[in-house]
Amino acid sequence: MPETISPASNDRAVLLIDCPDQKGLVARVAGLLYEQGANILHADQHQDHELGLFFMRVEWAIDDSSSDIPDFTRAFTPLAEELHMRWQLRRLNRKPRIALFCSQYLHCIADLLHRVSAGELACEIAVIVSNHREVEKLAAFHGIRFEYIPVTAETRTEAEARQLMLLEESGVELVVLARYMQIVTEDFVTHYPAAIINVHHSFLPAFIGARPYHAAHARGVKLIGATSHYVTSVLDDGPIIEQDVARISHRDQVEDLVARGRDLERIVLSRAVRWHLEHRILCYGNKTVVFD
Repeated sequence: MPETISPASNDRAVLLIDCPDQKGLVARVAGLLYEQGANILHADQHQDHELGLFFMRVEWAIDDSSSDIPDFTRAFTPLAEELHMRWQLRRLNRKPRIALFCSQYLHCIADLLHRVSAGELACEIAVIVSNHREVEKLAAFHGIRFEYIPVTAETRTEAEARQLMLLEESGVELVVLARYMQIVTEDFVTHYPAAIINVHHSFLPAFIGARPYHAAHARGVKLIGATSHYVTSVLDDGPIIEQDVARISHRDQVEDLVARGRDLERIVLSRAVRWHLEHRILCYGNKTVVFD
């Protein structure tokens, strides 16, 4: 059952649906929205014919002429139960609180901080967490709380307990690993299912692990890439949200791959975070649907 949220003027609601595919789904959802006085602004759907699944995202305006969110929830629940739907109902003007994790490499986190300050990402950064101090001055410049939590193999359990307590106290709903070069445990992941986004500096599933550019150079590949994905308990194996690539040649050394990869990492991570904040992603199995 989705959370109950109050209406607001000049606001938008987003409905995300996945269910077994059958005829008439679009018409029934659109019809109910029409009955509730909703002004549909955008709708997108996808069918997985192999698995027989249907996915849909509908965005509509909330104004004085439409019913409020609790009214829509009450009207939609019977239809959702009849059609065996999993569904989420969200408001777009609500800014989630997020936490940024990083280690020594700051290009991704600096890019995200700039995009938030420029209004490109609709969120509030509650805290920046790092196992190094390099990002402390950047956090201070943006007026964001910084927490230094060192991690070793011996202290990982204690460190994650501190991190989870911090996230709960800060009301964090999304965790972004912006080149956080530590493995998070299964226990950590279970606290934020489909709500931890990582950027990996390779075109997954190729070259998992900590040194993919070195592995790519040793293999002599002609394309390098970066991948943003949701984090699961399996290393670098979560549902992929976005990927991008750059062409390289035999002339490029590891340092060249790293430099070119930084741009890819920034792009794919910021896209993934924006799409998550705009409620454009549905996970199923180990895959995602990313709506336009």
